[in-house]
Amino acid sequence: MKAEPAEVSVDDALAAPNATVPWTGVRNYQARNFMRDTMRVGDGVLFYHSSCAEPGIVGLAQVASTPYPDPTQFDPASPYFDPKAVPESPRWLLVDVRVLKKTRNLTLPELRADPQLAEMLVLKRGNRLSITPVEPAHWRHISALLAA
Repeated sequence: MKAEPAEVSVDDALAAPNATVPWTGVRNYQARNFMRDTMRVGDGVLFYHSSCAEPGIVGLAQVASTPYPDPTQFDPASPYFDPKAVPESPRWLLVDVRVLKKTRNLTLPELRADPQLAEMLVLKRGNRLSITPVEPAHWRHISALLAA
């Protein structure tokens, strides 16, 4: 799950009550569907900083809630406001994410240079999704890299 550190960083999440933050602002249907259809409470999350000086994986987290309506879609003052969304039929969902630990920054160049991660969806050319699934083999390999 990608987050811009200026919006919510791994440190912000760790400082939040129970180290848990709502993953607001997802405005891509495919990313929303990953949250809605495949994420389950307790699933592992790679907390990734994007749109910053050194993008990369900066923490390990887990899904802490089932999907529920993102309240920012209804707030006209929010940059994530969606005038077509109505409370009776919300368009956008979120899950809560609990950070388990901050890690070293496993940078995007490191990830791209690793042949064992060549097929990782987030590294595919043209991928712009903020949320992508991670294959179990990729998860194990990244966990080992972060533990080294």
